[in-house]
Amino acid sequence: MFYSFFALISRMKNIDRWALMRNTKRENIQEHSHMVAVLAHGLAVIRRDVMGKDCSPEAAAAAALFHDAPEILTGDMPTPVKYYNKDMINAYRRVEERAICKLAWSIPREIRPEYNKLLRGNPEVDDLVRAADKLSAYIKCLEELKSGNEEFRTAARMTLLKLKEMNMPEVEYFMENFIPAFEMTLDELDI
Repeated sequence: MFYSFFALISRMKNIDRWALMRNTKRENIQEHSHMVAVLAHGLAVIRRDVMGKDCSPEAAAAAALFHDAPEILTGDMPTPVKYYNKDMINAYRRVEERAICKLAWSIPREIRPEYNKLLRGNPEVDDLVRAADKLSAYIKCLEELKSGNEEFRTAARMTLLKLKEMNMPEVEYFMENFIPAFEMTLDELDI
Protein backbone atom coordinates (compact mmCIF):
# COMPACT_ATOMS: atom_id res chain seq x y z
CA MET A 1 0.00 0.00 0.00
CA PHE A 2 1.28 3.46 -0.81
CA TYR A 3 -0.02 6.86 0.24
CA SER A 4 -0.20 9.93 -1.97
CA PHE A 5 -0.18 12.74 0.63
CA PHE A 6 3.37 14.01 0.13
CA ALA A 7 3.18 13.58 -3.64
CA LEU A 8 0.04 15.72 -3.57
CA ILE A 9 1.69 18.31 -1.30
CA SER A 10 4.60 18.54 -3.75
CA ARG A 11 2.07 19.61 -6.41
CA MET A 12 1.47 22.90 -4.61
CA LYS A 13 4.14 24.33 -6.89
CA ASN A 14 1.78 23.79 -9.85
CA ILE A 15 -1.07 25.96 -8.53
CA ASP A 16 -0.63 29.63 -9.43
CA ARG A 17 -2.05 32.47 -7.35
CA TRP A 18 -3.48 35.79 -8.53
CA ALA A 19 -5.03 34.19 -11.63
CA LEU A 20 -7.18 37.22 -12.51
CA MET A 21 -4.26 39.65 -12.29
CA ARG A 22 -1.41 40.38 -14.66
CA ASN A 23 1.75 39.46 -12.75
CA THR A 24 5.33 40.55 -13.38
CA LYS A 25 6.38 37.44 -11.43
CA ARG A 26 4.15 34.43 -10.99
CA GLU A 27 3.60 33.06 -7.51
CA ASN A 28 2.46 29.52 -6.73
CA ILE A 29 0.87 28.26 -3.51
CA GLN A 30 4.04 26.44 -2.47
CA GLU A 31 6.04 29.69 -2.55
CA HIS A 32 3.16 31.51 -0.91
CA SER A 33 2.81 28.91 1.87
CA HIS A 34 6.51 29.15 2.62
CA MET A 35 6.29 32.93 2.95
CA VAL A 36 3.14 32.66 5.08
CA ALA A 37 4.97 30.18 7.34
CA VAL A 38 7.92 32.56 7.71
CA LEU A 39 5.59 35.47 8.47
CA ALA A 40 3.38 33.46 10.87
CA HIS A 41 6.50 32.34 12.72
CA GLY A 42 7.64 35.96 12.93
CA LEU A 43 4.25 37.17 14.17
CA ALA A 44 4.26 34.43 16.81
CA VAL A 45 7.74 35.46 17.96
CA ILE A 46 6.51 39.05 18.20
CA ARG A 47 3.46 37.88 20.17
CA ARG A 48 5.64 35.87 22.54
CA ASP A 49 8.73 38.06 22.91
CA VAL A 50 7.40 41.58 22.36
CA MET A 51 3.80 41.30 23.55
CA GLY A 52 4.64 38.84 26.35
CA LYS A 53 1.89 36.35 25.47
CA ASP A 54 2.24 32.59 25.38
CA CYS A 55 2.60 31.44 21.79
CA SER A 56 4.36 28.73 19.79
CA PRO A 57 6.18 30.04 16.70
CA GLU A 58 6.69 26.43 15.58
CA ALA A 59 2.94 25.71 15.71
CA ALA A 60 2.23 28.90 13.75
CA ALA A 61 4.79 28.00 11.07
CA ALA A 62 3.51 24.42 10.73
CA ALA A 63 -0.12 25.53 10.45
CA ALA A 64 0.85 28.10 7.82
CA LEU A 65 2.74 25.56 5.71
CA PHE A 66 -0.49 23.62 5.22
CA HIS A 67 -3.04 26.48 5.21
CA ASP A 68 -3.60 26.31 1.43
CA ALA A 69 -3.09 22.54 0.99
CA PRO A 70 -6.74 21.97 -0.02
CA GLU A 71 -6.05 24.15 -3.07
CA ILE A 72 -4.07 21.23 -4.49
CA LEU A 73 -7.48 19.74 -5.25
CA THR A 74 -9.63 22.88 -5.55
CA GLY A 75 -7.24 25.26 -7.26
CA ASP A 76 -6.77 28.82 -6.04
CA MET A 77 -10.18 30.47 -6.17
CA PRO A 78 -9.79 34.22 -6.80
CA THR A 79 -10.89 36.28 -3.78
CA PRO A 80 -13.61 38.24 -5.63
CA VAL A 81 -15.22 34.95 -6.65
CA LYS A 82 -14.61 33.04 -3.40
CA TYR A 83 -16.20 35.78 -1.27
CA TYR A 84 -18.81 37.03 -3.78
CA ASN A 85 -21.74 36.22 -1.48
CA LYS A 86 -22.75 33.89 1.36
CA ASP A 87 -23.81 31.14 -1.04
CA MET A 88 -20.39 31.16 -2.71
CA ILE A 89 -18.61 31.23 0.66
CA ASN A 90 -20.64 28.26 1.93
CA ALA A 91 -20.24 26.32 -1.31
CA TYR A 92 -16.48 26.86 -1.29
CA ARG A 93 -16.27 25.77 2.36
CA ARG A 94 -18.00 22.50 1.44
CA VAL A 95 -15.62 21.92 -1.46
CA GLU A 96 -12.64 22.77 0.76
CA GLU A 97 -13.87 20.38 3.47
CA ARG A 98 -14.12 17.60 0.90
CA ALA A 99 -10.57 18.34 -0.26
CA ILE A 100 -9.31 18.23 3.35
CA CYS A 101 -10.99 14.84 3.84
CA LYS A 102 -9.41 13.48 0.66
CA LEU A 103 -5.98 14.72 1.71
CA ALA A 104 -6.38 13.28 5.22
CA TRP A 105 -7.25 9.87 3.79
CA SER A 106 -4.04 9.96 1.74
CA ILE A 107 -2.01 9.53 4.96
CA PRO A 108 -1.43 6.31 6.94
CA ARG A 109 -3.79 5.92 9.90
CA GLU A 110 -0.93 6.10 12.44
CA ILE A 111 0.09 9.63 11.48
CA ARG A 112 -3.25 10.88 10.12
CA PRO A 113 -4.29 12.71 13.33
CA GLU A 114 -1.26 15.01 13.23
CA TYR A 115 -1.76 15.97 9.59
CA ASN A 116 -5.51 16.18 9.94
CA LYS A 117 -4.93 18.84 12.63
CA LEU A 118 -2.55 20.74 10.36
CA LEU A 119 -4.97 20.62 7.43
CA ARG A 120 -7.82 21.92 9.60
CA GLY A 121 -5.83 24.71 11.23
CA ASN A 122 -4.83 25.30 14.82
CA PRO A 123 -7.19 27.51 16.88
CA GLU A 124 -4.24 28.69 19.00
CA VAL A 125 -2.51 30.27 15.99
CA ASP A 126 -5.22 30.59 13.31
CA ASP A 127 -5.40 34.37 13.78
CA LEU A 128 -1.63 34.61 13.17
CA VAL A 129 -1.87 32.44 10.04
CA ARG A 130 -4.72 34.61 8.67
CA ALA A 131 -2.68 37.73 9.40
CA ALA A 132 0.43 36.22 7.80
CA ASP A 133 -1.64 35.26 4.75
CA LYS A 134 -2.78 38.88 4.39
CA LEU A 135 0.76 40.16 4.98
CA SER A 136 2.02 37.85 2.25
CA ALA A 137 -0.63 39.21 -0.13
CA TYR A 138 0.29 42.78 0.78
CA ILE A 139 3.99 42.07 0.22
CA LYS A 140 3.16 40.56 -3.19
CA CYS A 141 1.23 43.75 -4.04
CA LEU A 142 4.18 45.92 -2.97
CA GLU A 143 6.58 43.84 -5.09
CA GLU A 144 4.32 44.14 -8.12
CA LEU A 145 3.89 47.89 -7.63
CA LYS A 146 7.67 48.28 -7.23
CA SER A 147 8.00 46.54 -10.60
CA GLY A 148 5.69 49.12 -12.15
CA ASN A 149 2.61 46.89 -12.27
CA GLU A 150 -0.30 49.21 -11.45
CA GLU A 151 -2.66 46.21 -11.70
CA PHE A 152 -2.00 45.65 -7.99
CA ARG A 153 -2.74 49.19 -6.74
CA THR A 154 -6.33 48.49 -5.62
CA ALA A 155 -5.39 45.07 -4.21
CA ALA A 156 -2.62 46.72 -2.15
CA ARG A 157 -5.00 49.36 -0.80
CA MET A 158 -7.73 46.82 0.05
CA THR A 159 -5.27 44.37 1.63
CA LEU A 160 -3.71 47.11 3.76
CA LEU A 161 -7.18 48.10 4.94
CA LYS A 162 -7.93 44.48 5.92
CA LEU A 163 -4.63 44.26 7.80
CA LYS A 164 -5.49 47.40 9.77
CA GLU A 165 -9.00 46.09 10.48
CA MET A 166 -7.48 43.00 12.12
CA ASN A 167 -6.41 45.31 14.94
CA MET A 168 -3.59 42.97 15.96
CA PRO A 169 -0.61 44.46 17.84
CA GLU A 170 1.67 41.85 16.22
CA VAL A 171 0.65 43.01 12.74
CA GLU A 172 1.06 46.67 13.68
CA TYR A 173 4.55 45.93 15.04
CA PHE A 174 5.45 44.03 11.86
CA MET A 175 4.06 46.77 9.60
CA GLU A 176 6.02 49.46 11.42
CA ASN A 177 9.30 47.57 11.69
CA PHE A 178 9.52 45.38 8.59
CA ILE A 179 7.22 46.49 5.78
CA PRO A 180 9.23 49.61 4.82
CA ALA A 181 12.13 47.37 3.76
CA PHE A 182 9.92 45.64 1.18
CA GLU A 183 9.60 48.93 -0.66
CA MET A 184 13.37 49.32 -1.00
CA THR A 185 15.79 48.07 -3.59
CA LEU A 186 18.55 45.63 -2.63
CA ASP A 187 21.08 48.48 -2.73
CA GLU A 188 18.94 50.51 -0.32
CA LEU A 189 18.69 47.72 2.25
CA ASP A 190 21.28 48.18 4.96
CA ILE A 191 22.94 44.75 4.88
